[in-house]
Amino acid sequence: MNTIALSTAGLTQANSADDSPQRIEALSALAQRVLDLCKAGGASQAEVDCSESRGLGTSVRMGAVETVESTRDRGVSLTVYFGQRKGSASTGDFSDASLAATVEHACTIARYTENDPAAGLADPQRMARELREFDQWHPQVFDADAMIAQALACEQAGRDADVRIRNSDGCSSSASESVSVYANSYGFSGHERETQYSLSCALIAGQGDGMQRDGWYTAALRADALEAAQAVGHRAAQLTVERLDPRGLPTGSLPVVFTAEVARSIIGHFIGAVSGGALYRQASFLLDHAGKQVFPDWVSMIEQPHLMGGFRSTSFDAEGTATQVSPLVTNGVLQRYVLGSYSARKLGLQSTANAGGIYNLDVAGNVDGLDAILANLPRALLVTELMGQGVNTVTGDYSRGAAGYLIEHGQRVHPVDGVTIAGNLRDMFSGIEAIGRDIDPRSSTRMGSLLIGRMTVAGG
Repeated sequence: MNTIALSTAGLTQANSADDSPQRIEALSALAQRVLDLCKAGGASQAEVDCSESRGLGTSVRMGAVETVESTRDRGVSLTVYFGQRKGSASTGDFSDASLAATVEHACTIARYTENDPAAGLADPQRMARELREFDQWHPQVFDADAMIAQALACEQAGRDADVRIRNSDGCSSSASESVSVYANSYGFSGHERETQYSLSCALIAGQGDGMQRDGWYTAALRADALEAAQAVGHRAAQLTVERLDPRGLPTGSLPVVFTAEVARSIIGHFIGAVSGGALYRQASFLLDHAGKQVFPDWVSMIEQPHLMGGFRSTSFDAEGTATQVSPLVTNGVLQRYVLGSYSARKLGLQSTANAGGIYNLDVAGNVDGLDAILANLPRALLVTELMGQGVNTVTGDYSRGAAGYLIEHGQRVHPVDGVTIAGNLRDMFSGIEAIGRDIDPRSSTRMGSLLIGRMTVAGG
């Protein structure tokens, strides 16, 4: 990727002025103060999360500035336990009076809550001992003029790329940083800090009823890892004009290929189905599937929470439990569920250090990428966009609106719009025939394009 000019034209390095150590120290002291208040209020256990964030966002449209928004946020979220009765509360006011009132509110809730045998902090023996950072902190001085200039350059590059680009839905640039501290009454305290940068562009091609909209974006933890502004604009223009003059498809059964940025939603449904909340509520079609075949025998997925520069890298989960590299799927077999301590207790199992979700998931590919997948397909649907929420995690039934391209003999024939793709997630998972190595770097689910051998395609 090219280095975006934003990294040198106004967003200058701020290492010498980096105040994150002082902010973390202050949040740690605040967390301890809250824990002391919880103990004084009679709580047998307590946990607290303190955070601060700040950011700057700019947006432009048709060569004019639309918004410049500076944000600052902070908050304290706490949970107290009176035995196995639980109460939670939060505040954005760090004053002594507000903290005392918030703690009292949580304690009052706990006193009137029924006992829950699964309630309580995570296992104290599993608290993280080695606290590390994973190259996620790259602060810059936020410069609105530079960010506006980059957004304008990005949009202009897109508008100039093709005469069929008639309008713009805008271009935005954003930068943010956050620091947080989690602490509990075991004496555990851990901090995290992270920066994020993004640049996006959405364009409109054609006119009248034939207009089409599409876009592109780049996102990274450091500004110099973003794609160049001109490249983002050109890519947005290319995707937009390629969607002109779409057609429907006759209803039938076809192989369906999902581009990398869309494919991760399929894996997202799998994660949801093997997560503790869905399992203990018996709201998952993958109940009792640990140790069973879910995918073809070549599919593997590994959680990588200690990945340097990963979007969700961490030494500890949302309860302080130490994270570790852990297979989720091996040779197509589900190795474990995705559990925090509460859901684990509800299921009679052990936490998998996934309070707060999955921390970076590597989905192994078996082909080079999208072109390699398409090359062997006589006729297929390539999906580049999904619409609607027609997914039932209880039954696995899947039905969503889709747009993309008809593929014949490995080539794009024409854009497709207004179709619905349908199936059952159980069959879709077992019917995966290829996963590309063309990883989309903008997500913590690290995977490429995906081919499902057969799905129902309902034409528009």
